[in-house]
Amino acid sequence: MGLQSDAEKAQSIIRSRLCNSSFVFKPLSDSPDSNYSKLKFIISSSITEGCNNSILLLGPRGSGKLAVLELVIYDLLQEHSDLISVIKLNGLLHNDDNCAFKEIARQLCLEHHLVFSKMASFDDNSQFMIAMLRECGLAHKTIIFVLDEFDSFAQGKQRLLYSLLDAMQSVTSQAVVIGVSCRLDADQLLEKRVRSRFSHRKLLFLPLSMEDVQRLLEHLLFLPVNTGLPHDFASQFNGKLRKVLADERFKEIIASCLNVQSTINNLLRFLFVAVSYMEPKLGFLSLENFKNALLSIQRQPKQEGIRDCSILELYILVCMKRLEVKEQNSYNFASVMKEYKSIHDSFHTSDYYARNVCLRAFERLLQRELICFTDSRGHGQSVEFRQVKLLISFGELQEGLKSYRSYPAILQKLLDR
Repeated sequence: MGLQSDAEKAQSIIRSRLCNSSFVFKPLSDSPDSNYSKLKFIISSSITEGCNNSILLLGPRGSGKLAVLELVIYDLLQEHSDLISVIKLNGLLHNDDNCAFKEIARQLCLEHHLVFSKMASFDDNSQFMIAMLRECGLAHKTIIFVLDEFDSFAQGKQRLLYSLLDAMQSVTSQAVVIGVSCRLDADQLLEKRVRSRFSHRKLLFLPLSMEDVQRLLEHLLFLPVNTGLPHDFASQFNGKLRKVLADERFKEIIASCLNVQSTINNLLRFLFVAVSYMEPKLGFLSLENFKNALLSIQRQPKQEGIRDCSILELYILVCMKRLEVKEQNSYNFASVMKEYKSIHDSFHTSDYYARNVCLRAFERLLQRELICFTDSRGHGQSVEFRQVKLLISFGELQEGLKSYRSYPAILQKLLDR
C-alpha cells in the first residue's frame, strides 16, 4: 500500500510539472544563447534605457514561442513591476483595426484604472493610445504589445501596425512590439511604410535537438529527493527511469514521436500520456508505458479507415494521390478512372473492375469521408462529374497501406514512383 501511495504522489508531481510551462522551459533558458536570454535582454534594455523596440518570434506551432515570452514577461514583472504594462492582442480575434484599437484602449484603461468608453470611435481610441504612449514614456514606463498570430494583423491596410510603429518613432514614447507568428515570412507581409518603421529583429524557434530532448526528459521526469517522498523510493524510481532513458528501444520511441511533430507541445503530450499509463502497483515508469503512449497519440482514425477499405478502394485512393503528385489539383471520377486504366495498361494488374463497380467503391469512399467534394454547390450534378479531393495525407496513406494485411505490392510501388 505504501508503494502505491508513493507512486501516486510521484505521478501527481510529474503531471503538475508537465502542465507548468515555467518549469518546462527552465532548463532551456539557462544558456545565454537561448531565445529566453536573447528576448529578455532586448526587452529589459528597452525598459532600462528607455528606447523603443520591435521583434518577431517565429517558429512552428507548439515550439514554445508564447511560453518563453510569458516566462520572460513574468520574470520582468518581478524585477520591474512598476515600469511595465502588457497589452495582449490575438490576430484571430482582433484582426479588424477598429476592434484592435478598442481592445488596446480597454486594456490600457484597466491597467491604469481609467474609465473605458464603449462608445468611443476608431479615431478616439487611436488618439487615446498615442496619448498613453506619450504619457507612459514621460513616466519612464514601458508598454509591451504582444501581437499573437502577427500575420493576421499584416492583412488589409495594416493601420494598427502603422499607428503603433509610427507612434514609437517619437522620442517621448517607450514601447516594445512583439509579434508572434508561425509564418517565417511574416515580416515580408508588411507594407513598405510599416516595414521601414520595423526593427527587423527576429528570433527563430527551431525543433528540439536530441541533446535538448534528453535534458528536458531528465528535468521533467526525475524525482527530486526533497519532495516529501521517501528517499529510497525516489532513488529507486530515478535509477529505473535512467535505465529506460538509456535503452535504445526508448530512443526509437522518442524519435518516432518527434518525427510526427518535433515540437515541445507534442513531447509534453506524449510524456503526460506515458505517466498516465504508469501502474501505481508497480510504482515505476516502464518502457511499456512509453510504448502504449506512442500508440495512443499516434492513433489516426483515417488510417483505421484505410484498413477497412477494399482493394479496389485502395486503388482509387492511390490513383487520386498520383494525380495530386502530377499537380493535377482538380479531378473527378472520370479523371480517376483514366489514371486507373493507365495503371492497368502499364502493369497488367489482375485487379481491374468494371466502371459501375468502381463508381460504387468511389461512393463508399465519399461516405467514409476519406475523400470529399471540393464544391458544395453542385448537388444537382452527377457524382461522376463533380470535383473531389483527398482528405488523407501521403504519410497517412502510406502508413495505412503498411497496416493492411494483404494489399497488392504494386500499390506501394505506384505510391513511390
